[in-house]
Amino acid sequence: QVQLVESGGGSVQAGGSLRLSCTASGSIASINDMGWYRQAPGKQRDLVASISTRGSINYADYADSVKGRFTISRDNAKNTVYLQMNALKSEDTAVYYCMMAGIYWGQGTQVTVSS
Repeated sequence: QVQLVESGGGSVQAGGSLRLSCTASGSIASINDMGWYRQAPGKQRDLVASISTRGSINYADYADSVKGRFTISRDNAKNTVYLQMNALKSEDTAVYYCMMAGIYWGQGTQVTVSS
């Protein structure tokens, strides 16, 4: 059983930046697929960014709404996946969840962007 702990959320003004971290309790070296999702009040949980590892290559993909502003990355040595969020907008306000291997989820971290 892998446990995920997220951190880095908080409150920021529009245009600001935050970096979210999601650290696993065990090695993530064998986990190919990871992602960050978000859920705003009253809305469904949506995929924001994903990173898939095939061999030595990482493939990242993003929701249209965050392309060019968010960057997902992973550090196997630290068992951590990151989400760098720049040029934040009020519509980015949500609880952000990390996911690994399609079955492990973090507890969520709140991101609030004020305009």
